[in-house]
Amino acid sequence: MGCSGCRVRFNFGKVLSKVSVFFTMVLIFTYVFYCLTGLCDSAPRTLYSHQGSYYDTADDLRPSPRLLPDAPRLRNRTDSADAAQVDAPARQLPLHAADGAKKSAESNGIPVSNSFGTKRFPQALIVGVKKGGTRALLEFLRIHPDVRAVGAEPHFFDRFYDKGLEWYRSLMPRTLDGQITMEKTPSYFVTKEAPSRVCSMNCQAKLIVVVRDPVTRAVSDYTQTLSKNPGLPSFQSLALKNTTTGLIDTTWSAVRIGLYAKHLENWLRHFPLSHFLFVSGERLVSDPAGEMGRVQDFLGLKRVVSEKHFYFNQTKGFPCLKKPEGSSRPRCLGKSKGRPHPEIPSEVLQTLRDFYRPFNHRFYQMSGQDFGWD
Repeated sequence: MGCSGCRVRFNFGKVLSKVSVFFTMVLIFTYVFYCLTGLCDSAPRTLYSHQGSYYDTADDLRPSPRLLPDAPRLRNRTDSADAAQVDAPARQLPLHAADGAKKSAESNGIPVSNSFGTKRFPQALIVGVKKGGTRALLEFLRIHPDVRAVGAEPHFFDRFYDKGLEWYRSLMPRTLDGQITMEKTPSYFVTKEAPSRVCSMNCQAKLIVVVRDPVTRAVSDYTQTLSKNPGLPSFQSLALKNTTTGLIDTTWSAVRIGLYAKHLENWLRHFPLSHFLFVSGERLVSDPAGEMGRVQDFLGLKRVVSEKHFYFNQTKGFPCLKKPEGSSRPRCLGKSKGRPHPEIPSEVLQTLRDFYRPFNHRFYQMSGQDFGWD
């Protein structure tokens, strides 16, 4: 009888072990199935990605066809465009759930990047200018919990407009109520068709232009190109049509971009001046917190980004962000930023300054700001 009881207990133990293994396999299979169907995307991602040169989020430019239902192409957009939102599968979060998710993100210092929220057209765009400081501005803004921005440059309004507005919106990050969607493409400012195209999406959009001394900007532009193409002709041979007469070649893009007044005239045909904020690239370096205060005010944001977020990197010659919580080191712009400029003959630089002076003064009058480049 005793041995029979032992066998019963032994068999019961084997059965219990098999049941445990069975339920474990069911749980593993369920988890794998949910991940493969994308339901694991609701896990929040961290603010900083250590693989990009600077704060890039891996999913910023990755469209998610899974979350985009078929819809007719949108043709003419204003602020009401967001009424036809591309929502998460849950369609609409309860207000208390959305508020709770946003507060949790803010308290942890990370933006929400999951299945909550909506892909919206950007309410604000950084439209220019190349080598003016646009990347620094965008990354400084991304510290703010109420800003969600595309990491790379979409180039929709200058290169990929034929893909349609729904494609453009699919690139945008998801936002909760009260958060601002932004993108940055500096070439928009010098693209003739861009103002009308942006207005067709949203004529109420806020537009930020980071400007810099056009002579220094041209040299920086040349330096970047030279790093990619070491066989490039000298700066002076590209900037001057004739070195004897000092005639400037305005067909060279490095020179043409600096004609800010001409480009602004094109934009003012579609947007009032009140929709623009002109950020000084020089002050973004010397006083980043001050310029960021102006930007946050313009966007209607609480002043979250302040002096405590910055320190000046003497090696690179521009401000960097202090290390975020959980990171072992501060974060600066990538190696492509802060390159030493080649030596340019002083007479060539002076010729360029004389050339730009009337355009600069016109730009000061149009923008209502004297940037002191002369």
